[in-house]
Formats: sequence, structure tokens, C-alpha cells
Amino acid sequence: MKKILVIHGPNLDLLGKREPEVYGKTTLAQINKELKSIAGKSKVTLKIMQSNHEGEIVDAIGKARKKIDGILINPAAYTHTSVAIRDAISACGIPTVEVHLSNIYSREEFRRHSLISPVSKGQVCGFGVKSYIFGLQACIDLIKK
Repeated sequence: MKKILVIHGPNLDLLGKREPEVYGKTTLAQINKELKSIAGKSKVTLKIMQSNHEGEIVDAIGKARKKIDGILINPAAYTHTSVAIRDAISACGIPTVEVHLSNIYSREEFRRHSLISPVSKGQVCGFGVKSYIFGLQACIDLIKK
């Protein structure tokens, strides 16, 4: 069975409480439940993690080599700052899809540049929870080819 590593970056554990006007009222647990449902129907296994720590995310990506078929990542604030996460994605060779709940290109100037997108197969942003759903479906399609 194909496996996808889902990585939720910093502060995503606060979804539903933190800036609901930007990120919505859906909790991380609700997003994970929806992703698991879609994965089950697609006969894909998910390994899901959330971390506020860059090194933990880098370690998880590094350990995914030869064990994981795809990565779905919302790097959150690390999107704009983490060369380490970018390099880990590039080095692991695992097809990666980047997602964001908000449209990062319509927000503050510093949020409009992603260090992750150049090493990802694609990016989905601006559709709220649907960004995760569209991103997961894209990741499933990539690994089943």
C-alpha cells in the first residue's frame, strides 16, 4: 500500500482558535479526519505529524526516504524561512505537494515567497481546508502513476 507523510508545520495545532478570519474554524483534528477518510477510499496510508520545530520536520523528511511514497506538507511560517526544510525535500527525492489554507500571495509581502515550492511538484493555496483535500488528491495521483 502506498504511504504519504502529512506534515503540519508550526502553529497549525492552533487551527480553529488562531485567527479564524484567516485560517477558518476547522481544527487540525478535523482536517486529519477528512484526510484519513480520503486516503482510505484511495487505498493509501497516511502518517501524520505536526511540529512547531524545524529540526523535527527535517528529521521526519530525512527518515521518510525509501519508506514513504509522497509528502503533503503545510510548512506554515517555515514556507518563507526554512532552507533546511527545502533542502530536506530536495534531498529525499520524494514527490511533495505544498499546501496552505490561505492564499499566501494575497497576504503580507514577506509571505509571498515560498522556499518550498521550487522543490515541490506543486502548490495548492487559498482554498481553506479544500487546499489539503486538493493537495492530497494531487499527491495520491502523483504516487499512483
